[in-house]
Amino acid sequence: MKDRTETGRFAKGYSGNMKGKPAGTRNKATLAALSLFEGETEALTRKAIEMALGGDTTALRLCLERITPPARERPIDGFTLPSLTNSQGVLGALEVVAQQLANGELLPSEAKAICHLLDKYHQHFEITELAKRLETLEAVLAARKPK
Repeated sequence: MKDRTETGRFAKGYSGNMKGKPAGTRNKATLAALSLFEGETEALTRKAIEMALGGDTTALRLCLERITPPARERPIDGFTLPSLTNSQGVLGALEVVAQQLANGELLPSEAKAICHLLDKYHQHFEITELAKRLETLEAVLAARKPK
């Protein structure tokens, strides 16, 4: 079994430490920085707040980032879809999404997520329709079968 490649690196699936780095293990530099900050966090925080209140925009940004982390997702206000009871409803909903995207009322990522959901609805309706048609065909074939 070959542990290393021609370049001296470990081959895929092999390493000097098969278990890997234990969870929660920190880098030595991180540990050193944390030990320096130990006991000073309150003073450093107070100083950052004072600098932010004094007009230091970098300190202000730092404080605001800690208070209000960036929102990754949000509800879409004022967005309603037509009834999704059949394939035609899904097509109507796609039309609404396209129109709102074109008007700038939806972000492209929002439109993509909604279209993905609508695609799942459309697949559901197609599968349901095919199952009904198959049942009908099986019933017709069973009725034609001589006894």
